[in-house]
Amino acid sequence: MNPILVDWSNYYVITGSSAAALTGLMFVVITLVAGQERAAKNMRDGVETFSSPTVVHFCAALLVSAILAAPWSSLNGAAIALGLTGLGGMAYGARVLWRMSRPRGYSPEFDDFLWYAVVPIGAYVAIFAAALALPASPADSLFVLAGGTIALIFTGIRNAWDVVTFIAVEFKAPDQPPDQPPE
Repeated sequence: MNPILVDWSNYYVITGSSAAALTGLMFVVITLVAGQERAAKNMRDGVETFSSPTVVHFCAALLVSAILAAPWSSLNGAAIALGLTGLGGMAYGARVLWRMSRPRGYSPEFDDFLWYAVVPIGAYVAIFAAALALPASPADSLFVLAGGTIALIFTGIRNAWDVVTFIAVEFKAPDQPPDQPPE
């Protein structure tokens, strides 16, 4: 392993493990609420706009962690892989933003745009910029990469909570009175 990356190995083991566990948890949550979600109109749009990006961000954090935990002999290969990850994330974030701008059945609010598009795109920009600077300035770049990675994880946690809360509040069982909490 590149000596510069050795000091960061514990950090990326922790963030990668967390991202992987949270990705699995998203699968469990979506499975548990699937019965309630089926009743919603335009469910596919909602999943592609709000649930899928959360999984993608967790997986991107896992990918960044895996790239930086790999035994690179030089930082150039890691920089290329991280740069492609950042570019892919920015493109995906732009797609999410585009989907949010054409809502069907739900009008996103400011905080939706902020947490589902702006913050993740910012994290991917940080990852891309740090990848460009990694070979020349590894110490600073690794801190920026850590910030981008943890931003994706915390954004994913916040957005997962937002999706589950929205589903629990908006989509009650059909035979349940509107003023009763879900069972």
